Amino acid sequence: MLKWAIILAVVALIAGALGFTGIAGAAAGIAKILFFVFLVGVVLMLVLGATVFKAASK
Repeated sequence: MLKWAIILAVVALIAGALGFTGIAGAAAGIAKILFFVFLVGVVLMLVLGATVFKAASK
């Protein structure tokens, strides 16, 4: 998911530099959403790794 966020961010930068503001805005918006979903997933896995999975391995 982080890979797609980075790809879309690069697409947004290139489209913005070439003057395609509509495409750049859409790509940046999607990249932002994907990045925050990735962050939520990372935090969730860290919390689960510290609590649930640790208790299950005992």
